[in-house]
Amino acid sequence: MSKQPLDRILQSQGFGTRKACRRMIEDGEVSIGSETVSDQRAVFETSGLEFTLFDERWAYREHVYIALHKPASYECSRKPSHHPGVLSLLPEQFTWRDVQPVGRLDHDTTGLLLMSDDGAFIHAQSSPKRHIPKVYVATAHDPVTPALVDLLLAGVQLHDEPAPLAAVTCRQIAAHQLEIVLEQGKYHQVKRMLAAAGNHCTALHRAAIGALTLEALNLDAGAWCYLDQAQLDLLAPDAERGNTPAT
Repeated sequence: MSKQPLDRILQSQGFGTRKACRRMIEDGEVSIGSETVSDQRAVFETSGLEFTLFDERWAYREHVYIALHKPASYECSRKPSHHPGVLSLLPEQFTWRDVQPVGRLDHDTTGLLLMSDDGAFIHAQSSPKRHIPKVYVATAHDPVTPALVDLLLAGVQLHDEPAPLAAVTCRQIAAHQLEIVLEQGKYHQVKRMLAAAGNHCTALHRAAIGALTLEALNLDAGAWCYLDQAQLDLLAPDAERGNTPAT
């Protein structure tokens, strides 16, 4: 954190080009505390800074860490092709900040999706070397059987993988549903594993990443929230707890 001129602060928070931010300030659209700031060269300490722009209140954030309850029929891409992109569910300034999904969920998969503009965080969360468990609820076309659960725990062979892939844990939770925990994060892994086990996945929902659950976040489909430090810590493996970046 450091002292910065107001126009640069607004630009860093995704409110447009520096020229556009200067115009907002000059037009009296920005206030700090109860005072309107019209001097674009005014300098402020960014740590703990809150400001109001167009009557909406914002807190300065060096980086943003976001949890989204992804609905179906949205693509995890900044350049979607067949469906709306998940960025359309967020305020426009996050696009200016280059916020992007951490990994991907298929357009028809729902559930917990992380998003950030922090490249180091995105890389760390996406790295298969960290073995971060992800919890999925899969709906199967055919009834779930003990044999199916046992097979997914033992490992199934996928066509393009050198060795069988196994679930970390797997349990039946309804006649046609199972909860499956994976660490690898391979392409379409849950769907392909179910197919390799002789069933077919008709719906898929990601319920948790690490120890961070969508239920605890209490987000409706399409809703999002900032993640605080305690929530970020839940995303790390046990050995790394407390070393995640501060918001």
